[in-house]
Amino acid sequence: MTLTIGIDVGGTKVAGGVVDEQGNVLAANRRPTPAEDPAGTRDTIVEVAAELAAQYPEATAIGIGAAAWIDAAGSTVLFAPNLAWRDEPLRDYVAKAVGLPTVLENDANVAAWAEFRFGVAKHADDSMVMITVGTGIGGGIVLNGKLWHGANGIAGELGHIQSVPDGHPCGCGRLGCLEQYASGNALVRFARAAARQEPERAAKLLELAGGDALAISGRQITEAARAGDGVAMDAFAQVGYWLGVALADLAQSLDPQILVIGGGVIDAGPLLMGPAERTYRDQLAQRNRFPVAEVHAARMGNVAGVVGAADLARRA
Repeated sequence: MTLTIGIDVGGTKVAGGVVDEQGNVLAANRRPTPAEDPAGTRDTIVEVAAELAAQYPEATAIGIGAAAWIDAAGSTVLFAPNLAWRDEPLRDYVAKAVGLPTVLENDANVAAWAEFRFGVAKHADDSMVMITVGTGIGGGIVLNGKLWHGANGIAGELGHIQSVPDGHPCGCGRLGCLEQYASGNALVRFARAAARQEPERAAKLLELAGGDALAISGRQITEAARAGDGVAMDAFAQVGYWLGVALADLAQSLDPQILVIGGGVIDAGPLLMGPAERTYRDQLAQRNRFPVAEVHAARMGNVAGVVGAADLARRA
């Protein structure tokens, strides 16, 4: 049985695990991410990987999934908005420090790969597209059974597909990106604005936020929506609508076997998935004589990054 190490690098934590060929995590550890210190983050990854390698000396390789743009060679972090990395040669540094071959990938790509290999899309033999919905939006594309990286290594930035011409400004410099309408940040923005305009429909939401619309959080929106709060439910409906539109566009352009919605926001379950799937079907209503991809919620949860990175290291 081949064992590999997966490392999931985010803005708040570096999580690691030893993973077997069936995607089972046999051991795990984690450290806080010193996000403002590029060298410190790099060394934290080494520390996490080295600890696991010492525990399981039979591990053969390391896979890293980082919230960053990775170059086409899979060796360098070109840019990481939340980790202060710029042109960081991470792969070779970790490989040399730990003494194991190392693979470097984007975090959304490794999560998508985990779902394709072991999760909700494991029965697909060819293609899958995953949108990860968290604070922002990421994505991963599997075509012909392989991750699609594009010419420069940075394919799958689905959050920056334009949804609304001349819409809300995005941090990427464009206007109207999907991330501004279908992310966790968008959910909060929609709810805060509506709670100020219609406080009577946001009674539960405002109660949870201590009466301050600007203090409303994503967790409170989920709780209030489950309790029937009108504004909170509307916020999920808006996010779901824009997700559904994006999914329909992806179905038209890539025709994958399965479309997957992942990320932390899917913990809301039917509050998000319901409007997203309805909009997706409505958008493709005229294609009812042709098959289209089914839409599913991701299943791998918090271990997706570790499992996907480890499996990619094994295959490399």
